[in-house]
Amino acid sequence: MSSGIRKDGEERRPVTLTRLAEMHEAGEPIVMITAYDFPSAQVIEEAGADIVLVGDSAANCVLGYDSTVPVGMDEMTMLAKAVRRGLKTPFLVGDLPFGSYEGSNELAIASAQRLVKEAGCDAVKLEGGGTSVERARAIIDAGIPVMGHVGLTPQTATALGGMKAQGRTAQQAIRVAEDAVALDQAGCFSIVIEAVPEAVSEMIVNRLKAPTIGIGAGNVTAGQVLVLHDLVGINHGHVAKFVKRYSDVRSEMLRGVEAYVDEVKSGAFPAPEHVYSVDPSELEPLRQRLNREDLDNASYLESNQSWDWEPLS
Repeated sequence: MSSGIRKDGEERRPVTLTRLAEMHEAGEPIVMITAYDFPSAQVIEEAGADIVLVGDSAANCVLGYDSTVPVGMDEMTMLAKAVRRGLKTPFLVGDLPFGSYEGSNELAIASAQRLVKEAGCDAVKLEGGGTSVERARAIIDAGIPVMGHVGLTPQTATALGGMKAQGRTAQQAIRVAEDAVALDQAGCFSIVIEAVPEAVSEMIVNRLKAPTIGIGAGNVTAGQVLVLHDLVGINHGHVAKFVKRYSDVRSEMLRGVEAYVDEVKSGAFPAPEHVYSVDPSELEPLRQRLNREDLDNASYLESNQSWDWEPLS
């Protein structure tokens, strides 16, 4: 894979598992961003993020669902393909959606293989402990790196009492810790900790070998992740406590679309600079042809046309 060039001109080599381990060992923060399409991937590439996750949160952010549960392997594969085409250097992780791995080790391996083989992912992510640990181990044994995910796990949020912070009671904290340790021991190269108090996260992080990626887990993890749509302000409405908006893209989009609507309604668009010209001498044959009574599909199909295409510029 070729290297990428950041906006500051710095050349970057592709991020690998070895590089991520080196960053963790050196205490260099790992930047992960969740994205779902080609242009977003290009922006992330230029910005210099280390990991890109194609998350099942696409269900909420771009597909209009109320939860992550409805999204399937077909959608995840398509989205991951688009993101892959926009990246050169970040490590690409694909989410295994709900129902694509829980049933058996064979199902989990097949789903993971699809994201790697068809979409070009470098690794996959799955949620939770329990049987998910066994599935993670099976996928790893099949030669595919796995990122774990503990704390708030959106795919099974209903069983956790809804989309809310986890680990705020001793019982919850112990469960999150046990899940994280089990995934670490299964061989996960990294573990996401979501919506967990910082003090709890710190105790868990200190027990693990694998680097952790926090999302609402404080500043004690090896790295951080946010959804691109959240951090740049593409989506409208409620955002989680742990989200920081770095820009307001939606407002800019709205201003642009409103201006377009207004100009079309008023006739200001398209302006002369947006219109193609033609030599007036070319119009008379067209005028004569349009005035003929035999203008129909049959005569058109029988004609021998030679098209001379010009660039759309």
